[in-house]
This record gives sequence, structure tokens and C-alpha cells, in this order.
Amino acid sequence: MLAVAFLCVPPAAALALPTPKDLTAFLDLECFKTNPYQPPATTLTLRHINPVLGNLPIETVTLGQREQLCVPVAKNNQAPPSPALDFIRFIDLACYKISGTTVNTGLVLSHLNPLFQGLPRTQISMNTPQQLCVPVIKNNVAPPAEVLSLVRHIDLKCYGITPNNPLNQQVSLRQLNPVLTPVIPTHGAQVLYARQLCVPVQKAGDNIPGEVFNIVRWIDLEKFDIVTPAALPTVSLTLRHINPVLAGLPVEQATLSGASQLALPVAKNGNFPPG
Repeated sequence: MLAVAFLCVPPAAALALPTPKDLTAFLDLECFKTNPYQPPATTLTLRHINPVLGNLPIETVTLGQREQLCVPVAKNNQAPPSPALDFIRFIDLACYKISGTTVNTGLVLSHLNPLFQGLPRTQISMNTPQQLCVPVIKNNVAPPAEVLSLVRHIDLKCYGITPNNPLNQQVSLRQLNPVLTPVIPTHGAQVLYARQLCVPVQKAGDNIPGEVFNIVRWIDLEKFDIVTPAALPTVSLTLRHINPVLAGLPVEQATLSGASQLALPVAKNGNFPPG
């Protein structure tokens, strides 16, 4: 059997877990289209873990084609605080098509990032599941152990939403992950229409430690279409699954073909992350 070497980024010192508030408020992910890839037949049973959606039923889904890779960015030269930054920079989520039951759940969303906290709340209906976004590492560059112990348990189930309210904000996006910071330059993006709400779920078989569970259950991201003013470099990557339930899936090749969406942190129905 061929051994695979992982390049771990060493921590300067032991890292404390961030508060749910600090992690979620600065968690912005830029989502790139990828070349199509169909993983081996994989069935997953998902349960909602955010308190607002705890009454929604457990659902079994099948992983479809990979559609996106969502990677961490900072907006307008904003710097996430430590220790949140040490975790955020390694949150890379590969998003796969799924189908499921329409839930038609009404929600009121509030932006969490300080740049957008002054924007009005929006009322939406969360409808049919469209994607499951799961944690991966790029090019075998693994985070420090303390970081891996959290980011490997971030699974987001993305639902279509209505209405598709426009944000109409112009931002500058800067890559945070060490694999992409030398490759993708800082660039502008016009944030347009809301398309999805991605909410935290737990996969059957994934035993999430209590202190990690109390953070990841608060990660809610609203995905907006974006337009970038110039073509970004085409980037080819290898992706390896790090969630315990999916760790047996093969390594994937992914080519990023352009930024299409920006996922921004929100709170639902006034239930804000603690901290």
C-alpha cells in the first residue's frame, strides 16, 4: 500500500477553540465552480443540529456530482481575530448535489459579519435541499491537530431559498488558505442575489466531541451569486476528505474554473451564536 505524506502546518502554540460567535462572524467562503466529478455511491443519514431547525426530520441522501469548492476569504482587508483565524483559514468545503424533502420553513436571517451587521434582516422560506458541503484538505496540506479536530466535523446542508433577495454590495476578497494565497490574487466581487441557505448537520457515524459540537452547530451560511470583474487563474487541486464518515472516499482531482458565489454568515430567527 502506498503511504501518503501529509504536509501539516505547525501551530505557533497550542490553539484554544474559538467562541461560536468569533468563528461564525468571520466565516466567509468564496465558492468556485469545479470540473464535474461523481464520487462512488455514498448514502448518508443527516440530522439537523442547529437549535432553530431541530424539529426537522432526519433524512437520508445520496452524494451526487461535485459542483463547487468553497474556500475561506477575508472581505475588504478585514482580519478575523485569533484564534478564529487559525481555524477559518482551513475550512474548505466541497459541495455535492443532493436531493431531498421540501421543508418550506420560514426564517428571518440576520447578517453576522461586522461589515454587514447594519443591513436589514430578511425573511425567507427554506425550501428543497440542493447540496451537501463537506470538509476537505487541498494538496495534502493538513491543518494542525487542534484545527483538524474542529473543521473535520463541519457539514452543511444547502437548501434553495425564496425570495432571492439581492445584497447589492461591492467587496474585495482575499484568500486565507495557505494553498491558495499565492495563487489567487485579491479581487473585487459584486454580491448579487441570495440562492441558498446552508445549515449545519451531523452525519450518522460521526461522533462529534461536545466542545466542537457546540461551535459547529451555529454555522449558518447564506450563499449569494457574485460577479468578479476579471477572470481568475485556473487552479488544479487534489482534494482529500477529512470527515471520519467520508475518509474512505478516494482522492479527487478538482479544477477551479471561476468564482460563482459567496457564502456569508447569518443567524436565524434572532438565535445568535454564543460568545
